[in-house]
Amino acid sequence: MTRYSVLVPFVPRRPEQLLPYAGLVQWTGAHRLWQGQGMLTEPHQGFAHAAGAGFRIPTGLGVTLMPMRHPYEAALQAKSLSLVTGESVVAGFGPGSREMQWAMRGEPYKSPLTAAREYLTAVRAALTGTPEVMEGDYWHHAGRLAPLPGPRVEIGLGVLRPGMAKVAGELADVAITWLTPARYLSELIVPALAAGAEKAGRTAPRVAAIVPLALAADDRDPARLALASNGAHLRLAHYRDMLRKGGVPLPDGEFADGDETAQALALVKGDAFLYGTADELTERLAGYAAAGVDEIVLNVTGVASLYGPQAASQELKALLGALDLA
Repeated sequence: MTRYSVLVPFVPRRPEQLLPYAGLVQWTGAHRLWQGQGMLTEPHQGFAHAAGAGFRIPTGLGVTLMPMRHPYEAALQAKSLSLVTGESVVAGFGPGSREMQWAMRGEPYKSPLTAAREYLTAVRAALTGTPEVMEGDYWHHAGRLAPLPGPRVEIGLGVLRPGMAKVAGELADVAITWLTPARYLSELIVPALAAGAEKAGRTAPRVAAIVPLALAADDRDPARLALASNGAHLRLAHYRDMLRKGGVPLPDGEFADGDETAQALALVKGDAFLYGTADELTERLAGYAAAGVDEIVLNVTGVASLYGPQAASQELKALLGALDLA
């Protein structure tokens, strides 16, 4: 059965800003609270603050950036979070943009797929105490954490295209997607996950899709909401490539060369950004479940950006209510 979770739709500047969203998970049928990589506040620390305030809930990191953290430190942070919250953690990782890699490493990864494969192998070795020594192109063996019973830490990998999906199929517990239309997941990503898993002789990882969406209203402009939610992604070539392969009718040329409104409306028309009534959104979200998604993460970043965090919290309550989870 597909579960529904919640993404904190902004980077908190103060830890108490996280608490209303932690409360949504604790007091409704939402499964897990997710955050992405924070550049103002560190998501592990925000989740730990929420646990200290009484909100001990399952958490997800979708995704933190590999160049910012050694694999041993990544394993240590994830394990610590699971012990602090007393609940399971999805520790998701991704290579980040070439610009981020250059800023943190002095050069981009020559092969992001190899870097991801080595990183996940090193994180798992640290978490499980796997004894083998890894001599990779980017990382050596990460060392081992002291064995200590606790809630499960699942290793996630950010997946955008089939190549990374095959790596996730080989090594990850969870494949984490962002802005990916349901049809793209069904036709390209889920089969690639299965192929990677078959190659490794293991079960395919479950899929957690972070889905941007907003409820329709007379005073709302879907293009503005889509742009506020995902304008930065529209500027990235690998996202544009994915969206076009997923059937999103992006205008020709790069984002800077085209009309912003037309670009944003393409996300809506192509069901990459979901906009509609509660019943319409429920139906489109069911399409993700049919595509093989195990966990749908509701992302109302556009609402938070245009109308503020309180409106975003109310939006999530309404969506959870429509899904019979309130």
